[in-house]
Amino acid sequence: MRKSLPFLVLLAAASLPASSQEVVHALTGTVSSIDSASKTITVFQDNGNQGVFTDAGGKGRYAFDKKLAQQTTQAAAFSSQGAYAIVFYYGVIEHPTVVAVKSLGKGPFDSTEGTIDSFNSHDHSITVTDKSGAAKTFKLAADSIAEGDTGAIEALKLQARKGDHVRIVSQVVDGAPTALFIRDI
Repeated sequence: MRKSLPFLVLLAAASLPASSQEVVHALTGTVSSIDSASKTITVFQDNGNQGVFTDAGGKGRYAFDKKLAQQTTQAAAFSSQGAYAIVFYYGVIEHPTVVAVKSLGKGPFDSTEGTIDSFNSHDHSITVTDKSGAAKTFKLAADSIAEGDTGAIEALKLQARKGDHVRIVSQVVDGAPTALFIRDI
């Protein structure tokens, strides 16, 4: 019995639930207000909804890709009211907690919804067919971001498959339509 006691202790410890980290997701929209007193950022989202995101001040446990984090501004330091941006958050959309924000600049921006025809991470491109049947190809830059099954990731790491339905926010960069944000829908 004594020899099996350490094994039972290890087995019991392994069965205890580990404290989990929240998955960071991303969406696009216009930052309509920033309230430093209530620590909230209100965003008019591309889907037409208005979301109020609470800043937890870095107190939450979340997994946020380090490369993506380097491209963003921490929520408490973001001050560009009116900016079109990617908002990184965790939690349910009814009570989201903002982690960071990435302003996308002045624009103009285009939004394309369609079905993936091809995704080529080696050529850094994605081609979609929109509702009208037109095929559109977008360049994927090193700082292109995607929201996939596992949350916010670099677009080049997206596990996109032919036939997936996506929305792409893009901008013409150096003469080529470039995906800034890809969302699997």
